[in-house]
This record gives sequence, C-alpha cells and structure tokens, in this order.
Amino acid sequence: MAAPNAPAAVALSPYTRFDIGPGQYPAVHLDTTVTIPMSDGVVLCADLIRPAHHRSTPVDGAFPVVVNFTPYNRMGNRQAARIARLAQRAGRAVRASDRRRFTGRDLLHTPAGGAVDVWATNRTLVSRGYVSLVVDVRGTGSSTGAWDFFSPREHRDYRETVAWIREQPWCDGHVAATGVSYGGIAALAAAGQQPEGLDAVFAIVAGEDPVRELGLTGGVPTPGMAVWLAAVNAGKFLPSPRGMIRNKVLRQYLRDRLADPFSGLGRARQIALSDGHPDAFLNDEWAQRLPVLENITAATWIQGGWHDVYNRSNFRMFDRLDLPTGSKQVMVDDCYHISFGGGFGDPGNPAPLDELQCAWFDRWLKGIDNGIDGYGPVTVRRQGGGGWISRPRFPDPAARVRRLYLDPDPSGAAAHAGIDAGLADTPPDYATRLPVPAGRGSLASNNTALMTTGAATLLGRRFGSDDRRAEAGAVTFTTPPLAADLVLSGPLNLHLWVEAAGTDAFWSVTVTDVEPDGASAALTRGALLSSLRAVDEKGSTYVGDELIFPLHTLRSDSVLPVVPGEPFAIDIEINPTEAVLRAGHRLRVAVAPASVPRHFLPPALKRKIKGQTIIIDPDHPSYLSFLAVEQDSPGGVPLA
Repeated sequence: MAAPNAPAAVALSPYTRFDIGPGQYPAVHLDTTVTIPMSDGVVLCADLIRPAHHRSTPVDGAFPVVVNFTPYNRMGNRQAARIARLAQRAGRAVRASDRRRFTGRDLLHTPAGGAVDVWATNRTLVSRGYVSLVVDVRGTGSSTGAWDFFSPREHRDYRETVAWIREQPWCDGHVAATGVSYGGIAALAAAGQQPEGLDAVFAIVAGEDPVRELGLTGGVPTPGMAVWLAAVNAGKFLPSPRGMIRNKVLRQYLRDRLADPFSGLGRARQIALSDGHPDAFLNDEWAQRLPVLENITAATWIQGGWHDVYNRSNFRMFDRLDLPTGSKQVMVDDCYHISFGGGFGDPGNPAPLDELQCAWFDRWLKGIDNGIDGYGPVTVRRQGGGGWISRPRFPDPAARVRRLYLDPDPSGAAAHAGIDAGLADTPPDYATRLPVPAGRGSLASNNTALMTTGAATLLGRRFGSDDRRAEAGAVTFTTPPLAADLVLSGPLNLHLWVEAAGTDAFWSVTVTDVEPDGASAALTRGALLSSLRAVDEKGSTYVGDELIFPLHTLRSDSVLPVVPGEPFAIDIEINPTEAVLRAGHRLRVAVAPASVPRHFLPPALKRKIKGQTIIIDPDHPSYLSFLAVEQDSPGGVPLA
C-alpha cells in the first residue's frame, strides 16, 4: 500500500485517461439481508455486492470495501444498479451540446458519463475486485431507529460501521466511503472521525454546511427542504422485508416507525411559521452535524457543479482539507445536482466518472501507482464555453481584484427589467434612489433549474440560461459590451448602500452573462436577510483591503436591527464561479426582493418587509467586488 502522503507526479491534462485494467469478475453477488448492529441496539440494514464469476457464488477472498450511506432507501440504489448499463447506452444516444451553456439535452446525456454507476453501485469497481456496501442510515429504508439527519449519533454510526466492515471476512482491511449529495456529506463526516482503515473518499455534489447552504440560504428557509424531508420520510416506509424477517428486526422497525413517523417535518414547519424560532438561525446544535474536514486523513476527491445546490462550498472544503497535494482533488463541472459527470468520457472531457472513481480507489486502497495523484488538483469547466482548466489552486492565480460600481444611468440592455441601470468602472457623480420592485418573481429562471436539480432545463432556455423573465421583478445593473474576453474566477461580493421601509428586507442577487442577443445566462447567485448582515471577519476572505467573500454568522446573537428609513450598508456573499465572458457580452447583476422557488419568506417575516431601496450615493458607493483575468486588455475592466 502506497503511503498516503506520497508525492504527486507532474500535473496531468483534464482529459487524461487512467488505466484501470480489464474487468476480472463478470458477475456480482447481491445479498440484501445484511444487518449491522450499532452500540445502542439500533440495527442498520445493508446491501452487500461482491465480485462473482456466477451470480450464485461470490468470489472467495478479501477485497477493499466501498461503503455508501444513504437515507433514500437502498432499494433505489439496487434498482438503479440494474439499469445502469441501459441508462448509459440511452445517454449515449443523446448527443451533448457544445456545452457553452448547459441544456436539457446535456441532462439527458448525463448517464453516458457514469453518473448512474457511481450513484447506485459502481459495477466498474466490483468487476475489478472491490466489494460495495450500501447502508440505510438509521431510521430510513429498512434500518431501525429514528432518523435525525447528520446527528452526532448518526456520525457515530458511520464510525461503527467502518469498524464492523473491517471485521468481515470479505474485507481486506481497506475501506473507502463514497456517495452522492447526502451520501457524499456522510462520507466526509465518516472520514472526519478518522476511523482506522478508511483510506479514501469520493464525495459527489456534497456540501460543507447543508443548513447554511440549503436549509437557511441567506438566512431564510428553502421550500425544497420540506419536499426533501417528506420524500425521505416516505422512503422509510418502504422496507426490504426478507432480510428484516430473517434477522428478526421487523418488530423493532415497526415500533420505531410508529414512534417517529414524520422525522424533521415538525421542526421544518415550526421554522417556517414561527417568528424567531431558534433553529431558524445557525447554532451550536446545527454545527454538531457538520463534517470536521480538517481532521480528514483519507485521500479525498470532491466532485461538484457550478449550478449545484452546494456550489458555494466545493473550494472551501478543498482548502480546509489538510492533505498533501495529490491526495486531495476538486473537480467542478458546469452542471446541476443530478447531472454530475455529464459528457465525461466524450472527446474533450475527463474520463467517465465511474472510471475516475475506480482509478482514485486503485491509487489509495490498492496502492497502484496510476498517476491520478498528479491530476488537477483543481479541475474546473469554465462556464461560457471556456473548456476544462487544471491548476494548483482556486481562484486562478492570475486573477486580480476588480470593482464595478452600481450606476443609475440606464444600460439600454434591459428594457425588460423592473429598473434598468448600469455597472461602471467609476463611481457615479450624483445621488438617487432605486426602489426594488415588489412584484412576484417568475418561475421561468435558473433558480427553478437549480431547485429542481437540473430537471427544469428540459423546459427550455428560459428555465436554464436566460433569466430575463425573472429580471422583470428586479433592478438590473449591466456593463457596456466587453471589448475583450473577461474571466471571472472566485467568489464575489455585492456591497450595497440601502434603506428599508420596514424592519427587515431580503436581497436576492444573480450574476449573469448577457449575450449579444439579450439572453441573460445565470452564472452564480447569493442572498441575504438584512437583519443577518453581520459579517464574521475572521472567516471572511479579503484580497488586500477588498472584501471578496463575506462570511455571515447567521446566528440569533448577531442580529442587527433594521430601522425604517435609516440607510445601512450590507455585503452579500455571492457563490464562487469560473466563467469566461466573451467580447461583445455584458456582465449583469440583478437584485430582487425574492427568489422563486429558491427562498421562502415566512409570514411573520413578510410582515416586517414593507419595501426596500438601493441608494446611489457618491459618498457611499455600491459596488460589485470580484476576481478576474482580463484577456487582451492593457488595463482596467475591458469595456468598449
């Protein structure tokens, strides 16, 4: 076994293919009756998939084990594994777009890149001598107990499961953790406890802080959380009975389900309908559920997407990993939550995701020197058709701080907007006020695509890459056409000087690339409740004196008052991106008081919001701060 801190090789191209060898085992043996006892009496149920020459007989001997913790009922993984090869062929039958913008066609092409394999059970791995174990987390699927997502007790389950795996005769002592979304976060949480034998992690569309990023984005609830909680609760009432009867846990299962039929839904209702509920803020109890990334010693691969619900945290997680170069990797695609790996394996793209995962585990579980530690370690697909880029870190080391000022003069490019204003490289020389439209937002927006995990892109451009309908309820600030290509790289900060008519105000911000035909393609977004504008200076990112990434505490003890009619400053964190804006395009910032269906303003909060205004004042300028690489430009923002 190679040492985990072995030096990386020379950096490789994003298009490198790794030798994973031929499949040695043509069949798999599936055991759906595995049970794993926990120290408090709860029993976790699991599917065990082992290499086989014939389905009826698993291969004797011990192999590395890849474990996947899921709340979504392992029967879903089981069925998906059965159709993975068919789905891959179906995906190949749909030709991908040129990937200048992600389209519905790219969503349909996604299975060709190995996404179904890595979500269900990666049979590329099993055929090459790995064992796969898919575990229902406590209180979900067929496992007993009560579900409480990412609770400290669930974290302990991960550790106890890894220890149990290493005692089994089919395990050679080496374990990896993987998963998509919840499973990816669980894999990171497991690794953060440093269980003996856990050598590698492959986390796909996972998040650093699910409550901050999805549950309470910008300080307000996300409607999709209730839908998600309801779906998980429904899945836990669909047991896999054969193993439960055989292992005599059916009675315990029924008792636990009846005792806790609607896990988390009562709390979600209280957060949504109460005024100032303690769990409507970040707090110590939520913090106990997070992975301790700094403690991870296992080699870790992070796979993310620019339009994923967790797109904020890919590089934050990468930077927090205290691992040698090569043993940590981050790859971010222009994709959504369910379209990871789309196009992988095609010419001009990375290797299929199932093969990348296999190569990663070959390196860190089997000690095969296949060179994957020389990949990246930062690999991104630039939005706007910029292709794949590899480099040592993110943001681009060549990027420099830029600042564009909000200018009240119309840009002439957004007649559809609630108010059309400009972005300029110098502050305005006069003062005025721009009231933010109070009308409802439109479902025809990139936010709908994001919250439907990419599915809405099937409805056309206005649901994925043209936000003009949503901008009818916003104030937009747009540059003149760019004279040369401009590459955005990193997080952004929108600094506003504002006023509220009520005792609170909500700000939803979208940064877009405006094409010559007027289409406004969303690149990234941010949001913030005014009363939660307090900034954690220690956790924020400055480049020189410029605040680039304001980290907000979002805690109840840091609420700042909003006095009606009294101006105040607010810095709004905008998620990181990497995008190329071509010459002739424009950069736009849209500011709205709502975001449908991304955010939910509880009734008690709505009553506090009575109107909000952006104040344009030369003495208190509002501006967008960001990092950019200006191409073929002698200096300054390359505006025509």
